[in-house]
Amino acid sequence: MGSKRKSVARKPFTPRQSRSSWKPGLTALVTGASSGIGSAFSRLLAGKGFNLVLVARTTPRLEALSSDLRRMYERSVLVIPADLSDPNIAERIYETVTREGISVDLLVNNAGIGTFGPFAEAETKRELDLIQINIAALSHLTKLFLPSMVRRHAGRILNIASTAAFQPGPLMATYYASKAYVVSFSVALAEELRDTGVTVSVLCPGPTLTEFHKRAQMEDSGLMKLSFMTSEDVARIGYEGVMNAKTIIIPGMLNKFGRAAAKLAPTVFAASVLRMIQRRRGSK
Repeated sequence: MGSKRKSVARKPFTPRQSRSSWKPGLTALVTGASSGIGSAFSRLLAGKGFNLVLVARTTPRLEALSSDLRRMYERSVLVIPADLSDPNIAERIYETVTREGISVDLLVNNAGIGTFGPFAEAETKRELDLIQINIAALSHLTKLFLPSMVRRHAGRILNIASTAAFQPGPLMATYYASKAYVVSFSVALAEELRDTGVTVSVLCPGPTLTEFHKRAQMEDSGLMKLSFMTSEDVARIGYEGVMNAKTIIIPGMLNKFGRAAAKLAPTVFAASVLRMIQRRRGSK
């Protein structure tokens, strides 16, 4: 028989002081903050009064974003340039935040990369980097920042997945599988933490107007014909969902319909359809 868990009332998500030089208020850490959904989230959170820890590889973009946020919203911003493909980087991020005396109230694991094309022809390092960034770094950062949230009986974690999580994705096999992991991991953690005062949510956007598709070299994929949401709309819906402790957040009616259809379709059939959709224009 499982042991009974003592129910802990969730504490109000109220502002507090993290350190003497840090402005009063809640603090959010956002990975992949320099562009796309991460940048949109950072701007939205600053507008809601959050101080920010911004993590991304691109230092000039991070510095420009942090300057904008300080000027426009008068919030404290800590910039941490970091390449999450480095297996040791999560520890360094955590050590930096801890050394600065900052407590993270909201962790947004947004960083992610994709690859496009037949797995047999893919660059091995790129595929392994994808697994490290999309799965290992997300899990490692969650493992590092979660215990203090549990001790405080307060905190929120938002992991960014994709509607890709709900079916296999030929020509993007590793990416789709990585997002399935993020959803499964997040839902399991949400249940583990149900009585702790800490919530875990997973945001599953569909096609979104970001630089992701260019970086994944899929500009000529049939997927690019689909309707795209803006990063700002995705961030807004994600914020509303995590603040309301919603576990699975799917922005847009079309994406919700797609998830429902994926549940009904046989897995092999869904994979076959996706291969036809995603193959490069002009290919057979």
